[in-house]
Amino acid sequence: MSLYLGLDSSTQGFSAIVIEREGDRRSVIFESDLSFDEALPEFGTTHGVLPSRDPAVVVSPPLMWAAALDVMLQRVARAGLDIQRLAAISGSAQQHGSVYLNASAEAALARLDPSRPLVEQLTGVFSRDVAPIWMDSSTACECAEIAEAVGGGAALAERTGSRAFERFTGPQIRKFFKQDAAAYEATARVHLVSSYMASLLLGANAPIDGGDASGTNLMDLRTNAWWPAALEATAPGLDRKLPPIVSGSTVIGRLSRYWQARYGLPPAQLIVWSGDNPSTLVGTGLVRTGLLAISLGTSDTVFGPMPQPNIDSTGAAHVFVSPAGGYMGLTCFRNGSLARERIRESFGLSWDTFSQMLDATPAGNHGRMLLPWFEPEITPRVDRPGLHRHDLAPDDGPGHVRAIVEAQQMALALHARWMQVDVAAIYATGGAAVNRAILQVMADVFGADVYQFDVGNTASLGAALRALHGHLAGTGRPLNWSEAVAGFAEPRTDSRLTPNAANQSIYRNLLESYAQFEARALAQ
Repeated sequence: MSLYLGLDSSTQGFSAIVIEREGDRRSVIFESDLSFDEALPEFGTTHGVLPSRDPAVVVSPPLMWAAALDVMLQRVARAGLDIQRLAAISGSAQQHGSVYLNASAEAALARLDPSRPLVEQLTGVFSRDVAPIWMDSSTACECAEIAEAVGGGAALAERTGSRAFERFTGPQIRKFFKQDAAAYEATARVHLVSSYMASLLLGANAPIDGGDASGTNLMDLRTNAWWPAALEATAPGLDRKLPPIVSGSTVIGRLSRYWQARYGLPPAQLIVWSGDNPSTLVGTGLVRTGLLAISLGTSDTVFGPMPQPNIDSTGAAHVFVSPAGGYMGLTCFRNGSLARERIRESFGLSWDTFSQMLDATPAGNHGRMLLPWFEPEITPRVDRPGLHRHDLAPDDGPGHVRAIVEAQQMALALHARWMQVDVAAIYATGGAAVNRAILQVMADVFGADVYQFDVGNTASLGAALRALHGHLAGTGRPLNWSEAVAGFAEPRTDSRLTPNAANQSIYRNLLESYAQFEARALAQ
């Protein structure tokens, strides 16, 4: 009976999960997580990032991620598991971040001494001591330069899946080249966080999978290869510095002797790592077209698989390669829980009262509408925040409660149209997914069944499932993805909410009114 380890290096911490699968038996037998700030205070981070005078610049120390890997593998080894049954390992990492290694790195990885901590042996391998991450927004100039060089933002999105975004890896590499050409020249390998972490396990430079590579503005979606025009627009000689791209189930080698000797781990197969978004797709069981996940958290996000790389004409959404085959679409909205809380607090409501008001107010809200752009919005792009009302009195508490929920669900539905997917079911996650009144509006707006999905470490679970899938494929026992996720990544069947036919009809008409209302507000 084999074990599979999934790791996740996120913005604020590191997690691990071990799963066991044999016949009909499906079980998670180990979980652990750590906070970078608390477990590794010597790196001086706050919420996983280093202090910065410029709020647009957000970086983290790649040595900290290596230290976390060392700590976590020790925990796994000492967890009382029959560790020799560990068959394969894969991982997930925050998407878009980049790590810069010099020419000494590969030799250093190959000769690691198991008697010494990993961090002690990596101090001289970086051509850049910090790694810009997805929260960085300092590359607007570089985004414009790359887009112009390849024929415009629409052309870039058509080839890479996204317009140029400041947090994406390509613009970050270009900024580094422009600001420190000598350090860029001394860079032998530009890794994403995922391929860097995999390299630490492998003891050599690891490749990257298409799911993470498609978050760089550098990969051609249709060829799964680096796009020469984007590389040339970014920095000279970049084609020689990036890892090769492989499929998401590729066995890239075995766990290096360093980890075997250091913690008594077996020579488990290593499956290529991926980004957190593609891994979460697997970890929530979204492995067939027609399923969507909606996360109602700090930001609201809708994502799901799609067979073709359809491109959002507005430029707000993203297309990534899916580890389960095909592609995944993702659209993010900044005004999520913040907006809901602002409405609740402004009328002095508890969450129970908020839900009661929502239930007591009719679907369609008598035509009263709201655009809750309390903060600059990502989708649609709104640089100047503001609250927009239609037929809604400022002191109308029940009206605002219904309006905020309907507005957010309308926005999710409207800005998921570009995926061109017939939605059969939605898995709801995030803090607000406990509110069934909100989920009923979701079901009515989308006209689809909604299930609550109890969020755990979905990225690390997705990595463990990718380890299982890749291992079985590599040993001649291929497993389809639906079988792979069964029993691990499934919603609560007892939580099903079905759409109300009458409300669904109301929202079908209201969606067009909402789209017109949004367009008028954007024009202003």
